[in-house]
Amino acid sequence: MRTIVHGTCHHDCPDSCGWQVTVEDGRAVQLRGNAAHPYNQGDLCPKVTKFLDRVYSPDRVTTPLRRIGAKGEGCFVPITWDEALEEVAARFHEVIARHGPEAILPYSDAGNQSLLAMGFTERFWNRLGASRLVRAVCGPTAGAGVAMTNGGALALDPLELRHSKLILLWGTNTKLTNRHLWPTIEAARADGAQVVVIDPMRTLTAEDADWFLQPLPGTDIALMLAIMHVLVRDDLVDHAWVADHTSGYAELAAHVADWTPTRAATECGLDTADIERLAQLYGTVRPTGIRTLIGAEHHENGAMFFRTLACLPALVGDWQYRGGGLARSVGSWTSLQVDSAALEGHHLLGGHDPRWLNMSRLGRILTGDDPDAVSPPVEALFVWNCNPLVTIPNTELIRRGLQRDDLFTVVHDQFVTDTARYADIVLPATTQIEAVDVVPAWGHLWLGWNEPAVVPVGESVSNSELFRRLAGAMGFTEPELFEDDLAVLARALPSIDLEALRRDGFTRMPYPDDGRPYGDGVFPTADGRVQLLSPALGSIGQPTLPTYVRVHEGPHGPDADRFPITLLTPKTHQRFLNSGYAHLPRHGGAEGGPFLELSAGDAAGRGLVDGDLARVWNERAEAMLPVRVSRRVRDGVAAIPFGWWSAHTGNGVVANSFTNDTLTEWGGGVAYNDTLVQVEPAC
Repeated sequence: MRTIVHGTCHHDCPDSCGWQVTVEDGRAVQLRGNAAHPYNQGDLCPKVTKFLDRVYSPDRVTTPLRRIGAKGEGCFVPITWDEALEEVAARFHEVIARHGPEAILPYSDAGNQSLLAMGFTERFWNRLGASRLVRAVCGPTAGAGVAMTNGGALALDPLELRHSKLILLWGTNTKLTNRHLWPTIEAARADGAQVVVIDPMRTLTAEDADWFLQPLPGTDIALMLAIMHVLVRDDLVDHAWVADHTSGYAELAAHVADWTPTRAATECGLDTADIERLAQLYGTVRPTGIRTLIGAEHHENGAMFFRTLACLPALVGDWQYRGGGLARSVGSWTSLQVDSAALEGHHLLGGHDPRWLNMSRLGRILTGDDPDAVSPPVEALFVWNCNPLVTIPNTELIRRGLQRDDLFTVVHDQFVTDTARYADIVLPATTQIEAVDVVPAWGHLWLGWNEPAVVPVGESVSNSELFRRLAGAMGFTEPELFEDDLAVLARALPSIDLEALRRDGFTRMPYPDDGRPYGDGVFPTADGRVQLLSPALGSIGQPTLPTYVRVHEGPHGPDADRFPITLLTPKTHQRFLNSGYAHLPRHGGAEGGPFLELSAGDAAGRGLVDGDLARVWNERAEAMLPVRVSRRVRDGVAAIPFGWWSAHTGNGVVANSFTNDTLTEWGGGVAYNDTLVQVEPAC
């Protein structure tokens, strides 16, 4: 029997593509894009076209496992679900008896960004009273930055760039990481729009731009302030719109008076003439759409980047035009339709205010090197939907924490990942084609249904089923902990016709018909205006006006003499972007392995040529990696692609072994891209 089942890709990606799974005799035999989906229109990225390799991989975890070797060796034996649940519950009860429930840390991220996978799981932890996780490694900092200017996170639908006449792609590699938006940009360009890319790397997108600017990492705010300077100096400000819809313009104009293009050029490593040209373009071409995503938030000044960027559309009055304004995540439009309190069971907290720990500080938390995590210490760690030993900065400190003999670690995953190798118990997880869920998007406005196409492989279970089982094992009795998936989704989406969503596979979220999110000029701030001067920032000890502060660990930082190379860890692979694919032969295997990308000048200055083995090191880690001499990075900047597992490098480190876990100034993010290293020939 042959059937076709609709689903939605669950990966942490803005595109959230619709797909179709062809099933024959209970086995999935083909996965392809859903041609009827309004956004991806039948196209899938190279990693997802091979998704069935993942489903039917011989390396999948198909039964619960118990560790028998040392932590990190990856030696396990199969056990039953009853044995696994009994052991987890017993250890949790022991930890709670000794230290209280906050000694247990649930740890997850957007490895599956579906509603049940991310939201229903919170009910169990709320009932348990565990410590909670600040999931701000990607995304929330951008929203927090924009909110200090606009009062909230609502932004321009990126598909509205079709109406733009100037498109600034600022810190986003659209062709690779947001590929289904690119046809919209090309259509706008065919109608005369200019496309400018601003990025510290010469990406695939930069190669296809009309114009590319390559500032030094972490210096973009200086460039924005120079643009503001020119707008004020040359009277390119829309004074009528500014007077009616902003506050703080006079203070801002005075503040940027000394931010000349020449000053910014020195800071950013750009030509003064290029900054003048960019500012003139921005000041004279209407409408201009700015598109950015999350890469730029990974600096110490990451929140200020987005706060400052959000000021630009206000100065030229771009929000009044269709195709004008700032496009970043549009997940906030979907969030308006989700009852998160019902989904996550907030009432199960019973009035308890849990301890919150920042996920980017996992190494410090587990080793006790974090003043916010001293008491009680974390004695049990439960990981699902992520692989922190690859994805979280300061990896080697995390590794030392995971090696603790007294730390009880459980991992729910489809494979024995780098993190799972340190687990005491590994539990088998379903893939997306084996579980029902609803998938919100943060790159477009369609909510997607995911229908299970096949029964779970082996004894694997979904996130929601796992936490129902855990609730039973712990002896909990609250009915909402055992609710079935469809009932949970009905509670979470009270305004959505679930039958229609299930039938059609997708539904569009409400958005202004004229394409202008702030067409009326009213913003959700205290005075209804764009806050060019933000009193809210002053109340938390931050500058009230857009301000450039040099990052500590960056090209102008105090450690730049000792470690003169700024290390970026971008997603630049063609066949995989997420850490969950690096181990698969037709994904990570086809990419060849990790490498160090250097400019010709930096390579020659160190006596290195393409293919040589180089030692890259800083105070956190060192590795020997083959060199790729590249025009994609400028002098003083290197790159190691993100996502490779420790098995792919000679001494077991990963890209994040080097990276900085300093937090952003507000918003809870982390400064991955403010990382300095030294490079020399391998001995």
